[in-house]
Amino acid sequence: MRHTTRHTTRRRLGLRLGLSALLVLGTWGGAALAPAAAGTPTPQPASPGLLSAMQRDLGLTEQQARERLAQEKAAFAVERKAQRAAGTSYAGSWFDADSGKLTVAVTNRQKADAVRDTGAAVRIVRHSAAQLDAAKKSIDALGAPAGVSNWYVDPQANTVVVGVVAGERNDPRVRAFLDRARGAGPVKAETVPDTPVTHAAGVVGGDPYYTGNVRCSIGFSVHGGFVTAGHCGGPGSFVRGWDGSDMGWFQGSSFPGDDYAWVSTGYGWWTVPVVLGWGTTPDRLVRGSWEAPVGTSICRSGSTTHWHCGTVLGRNETVNYEQGAVHEMVRTDVCAEGGDSGGSFISGDQAQGVTSGGWGNCSSGGNTWFQPVNEILGRYGLTLHTA
Repeated sequence: MRHTTRHTTRRRLGLRLGLSALLVLGTWGGAALAPAAAGTPTPQPASPGLLSAMQRDLGLTEQQARERLAQEKAAFAVERKAQRAAGTSYAGSWFDADSGKLTVAVTNRQKADAVRDTGAAVRIVRHSAAQLDAAKKSIDALGAPAGVSNWYVDPQANTVVVGVVAGERNDPRVRAFLDRARGAGPVKAETVPDTPVTHAAGVVGGDPYYTGNVRCSIGFSVHGGFVTAGHCGGPGSFVRGWDGSDMGWFQGSSFPGDDYAWVSTGYGWWTVPVVLGWGTTPDRLVRGSWEAPVGTSICRSGSTTHWHCGTVLGRNETVNYEQGAVHEMVRTDVCAEGGDSGGSFISGDQAQGVTSGGWGNCSSGGNTWFQPVNEILGRYGLTLHTA
């Protein structure tokens, strides 16, 4: 954040609701999960703004939103224990909103009781997570045509799912890709509405940061700068802040293949562990980076569409953009639009990742993928700035 009279005046106008410019977007359902990554998440009262966002975007009543937050917090704690109990028979997990419990798939019936003892429900399946991940990795190496949107391991279906853009199923290149993919392991095809695109945008005044003629959103503060999307700028690209002032440089960037980057900041800007609420919810502290299970609620905030919530739909997905495939992504049904790229996905007070791209918009809905923040931190040896 750059401490200037103009910056302070703008905050008082309410555009950022009084907390640092160098943070970002996004936040989850609401029961803030307290400790940093090493701790066990603990609930705090959900703010009215967060409950309102969940009611709007997830179709819940206020009481249902409160109950879901409590159930998801419990699922966070169970997931790692259940995976350890399942051992090599582990075949994935997901949060079941109907039952309010985490479900864990296993291939060995003898492991079922040990997994149930952790508090999770159990489903017996044929293929382990290791087998499905290996199949997906083989598909990653095939090279997909434009008519293929994405592919991912679906633990509930116990298969690898390949997304095919509507109207492209009969394209000979798509059919050939699906035939090769099925040779790698269990695969099924599903139709998706449109081709995914990244969510960068041209210069528009008053948004978080710019590089060249591109506007993107800041992800999470790290010690020395912030993380964001790789397609927003290459190594050495200069960054200007929301007010047009000098901010810093892209120190590392990867796209396609990955979609992540980190920017070092200077020129009077500093970092704080805060995610902007944009008036929908109070700005929130970031306390760690526990990964939210599939099926749990998650929120995103960006410089274009501000605050929106939804559900984690899948992990370790490959997205086939026009520029090339990006791997190890997380899919959500949270909407996003141009300029939201790089912004935060967060669950409670736990950082999840930076916005990459998707299809649809915030009028009609759609899917958005993010790159997990822990992968970015590990790649560049960064430390998340936490409260």
